[in-house]
Amino acid sequence: MSSSISFEVQFRGTTHRVSLDPSAPVASLHTTLAELTQVPPSFQKLLFRGKKIGTSQEGVTVAQTGLKDGVRVQMLGPTPEELDTLNAAESDYHKKERILHERALKPQVKVSIQHIMQKHKFTVGVLTELAPHEHPGLLGLNVSAGQAIKLRIRTDAYDGFRPYLETRRVLCHELAHNVWGDHDNNFKELNSRLNREVAEFEAAQAHGTHYLADVRDTYQPTSHEEAEALGHVLGGSNAPLSNSVEDRRLRTLEAVTSRLKKQEEELEQSCGTTIPPDNAQ
Repeated sequence: MSSSISFEVQFRGTTHRVSLDPSAPVASLHTTLAELTQVPPSFQKLLFRGKKIGTSQEGVTVAQTGLKDGVRVQMLGPTPEELDTLNAAESDYHKKERILHERALKPQVKVSIQHIMQKHKFTVGVLTELAPHEHPGLLGLNVSAGQAIKLRIRTDAYDGFRPYLETRRVLCHELAHNVWGDHDNNFKELNSRLNREVAEFEAAQAHGTHYLADVRDTYQPTSHEEAEALGHVLGGSNAPLSNSVEDRRLRTLEAVTSRLKKQEEELEQSCGTTIPPDNAQ
């Protein structure tokens, strides 16, 4: 029986001492190194005297590779954990690149938003997306009173889109900044009006009408979302309420109003609007 060949394998600053039978297949070398370094054989790259020792050398023995006692081999290669991290980072990079590409396309603005923009003579230079990796913590951004509006429409994990009503509220909020810079009563009144007008227009569309109606007078909630949209502009009442259908409707809408006011306060904290000094209110 032939004596073992002993040599050194250097990997990331660590020297591993390896002893193998010279007649052993070269695959046994890769298996041994996988146990020592956690790098799978298929990912190992062994360099010895300018030559590469690969796993594809079937039938080749350790001795036939030229390895001898006392030689030094350089090893390169990633662990599975490192590959997973690399692939995840690459996936995030491609997601961000895709978003940048998609938002370079012309955005599709709903007719209801176009309606209030025309009604209030709002102009927006650029309407685009505020990607999750840009300005974390912000939901919307109005730059220089409408030169650009950016909206957060995707989830922070890039795994979907935020609810339409949430995005619509943010857009109405940022459109109100075309007129008012601060979150004062003037701003809140306009913001509430824009939300009401959008809700009324969409309700009219849903019923197949071609005119705007004050749907608060005839409104019968058909969904939680519609109740939120209209409840946002309704005030509370201190009058005692009975248990009639109308009073139950008012109690529901008043409860939603309270919650939406809290959401609006949170939205103000997530608004990164910037305005020129001469336009500041």
